[in-house]
Amino acid sequence: MHAYLDIITVEPGKRGGKPCVRGLRITVYDVLECLASGMTTEEIVEDFPELNEQDILACLAFAANRERNIIKLSSLNWE
Repeated sequence: MHAYLDIITVEPGKRGGKPCVRGLRITVYDVLECLASGMTTEEIVEDFPELNEQDILACLAFAANRERNIIKLSSLNWE
């Protein structure tokens, strides 16, 4: 079971159906973009006080799992 399943939510009417953190209007992409820009977990929580460290780790786990699935799909023989 994936640890992020209770944290990452998808609601069709919220943020265009993008994966969000705990039903908030903060997307996984928002968090990943902050991390990619060099922000620390503490800085992200300071900017988004609704989040905690577990939420940020859940975003990373979600992204890792999505990447793993893309790699699986790309390795299929389509011939």
